[in-house]
Amino acid sequence: MPNCNCEKPLVPCTVEVIDIVDETPDIKSFYVKNENGVPFDIKPGQCAMVSHIPVGEGMFSCTWQEENEYLQFAIKRTGLLTDELHTIEVGQKLGVRGPYGNGFPVDECKGQDMLFIAGGIGLAPLRSFIKYCFKHREDYGKIQILYGSRSAADLCFKAELFDLWPQIKDTEVFTTIDNAEEGWDGHVGFVPSYLEEINPDPAGKIAVTCGPPIMIKFVIKALEKMGYSDEQVITTLEMRMKCGIGKCGRCNIGSEFICLDGPVFNLAQLKKLPPEW
Repeated sequence: MPNCNCEKPLVPCTVEVIDIVDETPDIKSFYVKNENGVPFDIKPGQCAMVSHIPVGEGMFSCTWQEENEYLQFAIKRTGLLTDELHTIEVGQKLGVRGPYGNGFPVDECKGQDMLFIAGGIGLAPLRSFIKYCFKHREDYGKIQILYGSRSAADLCFKAELFDLWPQIKDTEVFTTIDNAEEGWDGHVGFVPSYLEEINPDPAGKIAVTCGPPIMIKFVIKALEKMGYSDEQVITTLEMRMKCGIGKCGRCNIGSEFICLDGPVFNLAQLKKLPPEW
C-alpha cells in the first residue's frame, strides 16, 4: 500500500506498530508510524480508518499525534476486529487512512477556561484536545478534567491522570468510579452527579464531553442546569462515524452526515437535529 495523506483520504498506507501499551484490561494503545514518520497530520478530535488484513477495518479517533514521530490509537476490545487487534505484536503492520471529520475547535476555544468531562473510552478522543491545550498552554485558561469509569482498573492513562496532569499549572483533575472497591480511596459515583458536586462556574468556560451516550445526555442536562449555554457545550459523535466520506449513508442524523459535518458539534448545532444522537 502506498503512503497516504490528507489529499488522498481513501488510500490506506502501511504503518508499523512501534509500541503497544495496556491501558486497562480491555483497552490498548497502539503507536504506529511509517518509514517517513506519521502517514498524515491529524487534528485533535479527528478519526482514521485502521485496517488489519484480512480481518477488516474500523474507524477510531486518534488519541494523539506526536509531531512526525507517531500516531497513537487507544482501542477498546469490543468485537471481531478489535479482538484481533489486541493480539498483534510490536513490529506488525497495519493499514491507516484518513484523516476524517472536523475535529475539535481548538482555535475558537483559545483564551477560554476548559472543562473536559469523559467516561470510559471517551477519554481517548478528549485526550488529544487535552494534550493540545497543554502543548499550547499559554493559549488556554484554567483546565479542569473530570473522568470516570466502572472501576479503578478501567481508568485509562493512569500515569497522566494521577501523576502528570495534576502537576501542570492551573489544572485540576477529578476521577471517580461507579462503585466502591477495596484499595480505592477516591470519589465514588457517576460522572454526571460528580459534575454537579464540583459545580464548575460556566463564566468564560467551554465544556467538552465524550463517553457513553447515556452519560453524555445526563452531563448535558447537568451543564444546562449550571447555566452553560448551548454554544459552551461541545461533544463528539465519533461512535456514529462509518465510511468517513458520507457515501454509505449510515452516519446521518436528519440532514447532517456525522462523517462530513462532524463528529464534533456544539449543543446548539445538535438541537437543530432530530433527537437521535
